[in-house]
Amino acid sequence: MVELAYQLTGPRPDAPTVVLLGSLGSDRSMWDPQVSTLAAAYNVLAVDVRGHGESPVPTGSYTVSALAGDVLELLDRLGLEAVHVVGLSLGGAIAQHLAASAPHRVRTLTLLCTAAKFGEPAGWLERAAFVREQGTAALAGAVVARWFSPAFADEDVVARSLAMVAGTPDEGYARCCEALASWDGREALGRIAAPTLVIAGAQDPATPPATLAAIADGVAGATLHVLDPGAHLVNVEQQDVVSKLIAEHISAENIEGP
Repeated sequence: MVELAYQLTGPRPDAPTVVLLGSLGSDRSMWDPQVSTLAAAYNVLAVDVRGHGESPVPTGSYTVSALAGDVLELLDRLGLEAVHVVGLSLGGAIAQHLAASAPHRVRTLTLLCTAAKFGEPAGWLERAAFVREQGTAALAGAVVARWFSPAFADEDVVARSLAMVAGTPDEGYARCCEALASWDGREALGRIAAPTLVIAGAQDPATPPATLAAIADGVAGATLHVLDPGAHLVNVEQQDVVSKLIAEHISAENIEGP
C-alpha cells in the first residue's frame, strides 16, 4: 500500500469532501487557490500522487489504475465513502478512472486540462528516459512554459512552479510518464455516470480545447467550459473562475454527505 501525503482542510467533519488531484510534476500546493476558496464550505483533500511531493516513490511499474487505487486506499483510510473528485492533467486521468471503475465513490467529477488518451506512448517513454538521465530540473523550464499562457505575468507563481517541477523526484516523474504512456480511457468515458464538468484552457498546448471537448462528448450530460486566457494550469491562471465553476458544479447536485 502506498500511503499518500495529503492536506485536509475544511469547516467541519460532516461537510462534503472535495478531492484535488494534480498535474504531472506538481505537488498539492498547485491547488492552494482552490483550497482557500472551497474550504469555507467543504472539506478539501489535496493529494500528492505517488512519486510526487511528499508521497512515497515506490518501485515497480506505475499505471493510472494503480494511481487511482492509491487514492481509494486513502479515502478508505480517512473513512470517506463518496467524494467530489477534481483532477487536472495526470490527476484528470486518475479521476476518470475512479469515476468509471468505482462510480459509487464519485459524487461529482470535474476534469481540467486532461485527456482520455495523452498522445502516443513513444513521447512519454522518451520523456521518462530524459528525466532519468538529466533530472526533472532539466525539464522544468519547458514544462512550466506550457503551464501558463503568454498573457500570464505573475513572476512569483512562475518561479514557484519551476521549483515545484525541479523538486519532483526524478524516478517518480519518470514512472508517472510511463503510466500516461499506457493510459487509454476513451472506451471508459461512456461508463462515467457522475455529473461531470470539463474545463479547458484556450491556449493550452498540452491538452487543447478539442481534447477536452472529446471527453465532454463521451460523458453523458457533461458540460464544457473553455477559459481564455488559460494554458495547462488553468486552475492557477484563472483561479477565481475555476474555483467558482467547481463550487457551482458541486452545489448544483444539492447532495449532503461525507
